[in-house]
Amino acid sequence: MASEATPRINAHYLEQFSNQTVRIVGKVLALHGETATLDASGSITIHLNRESHLTVHHAAEIIGKVQPDLSVKVLQATDFGGGLGG
Repeated sequence: MASEATPRINAHYLEQFSNQTVRIVGKVLALHGETATLDASGSITIHLNRESHLTVHHAAEIIGKVQPDLSVKVLQATDFGGGLGG
């Protein structure tokens, strides 16, 4: 990945970072084919890529680009597993 700065944000800051690359850490709430719902102080729709391997109820970090509709298109996804708290 390029050395581009990727601010860590949550759902409250999506609008401020539209069309920018960001990092989001949250809990995977649901998987729906090519999309997921992530809880990061609010629900975020995540557009997955073929390399995204997330599991419901696991913590995950998403590096992606905020879309005009405030969803996030994944560039990289890391599943941290289910052992990071309740």
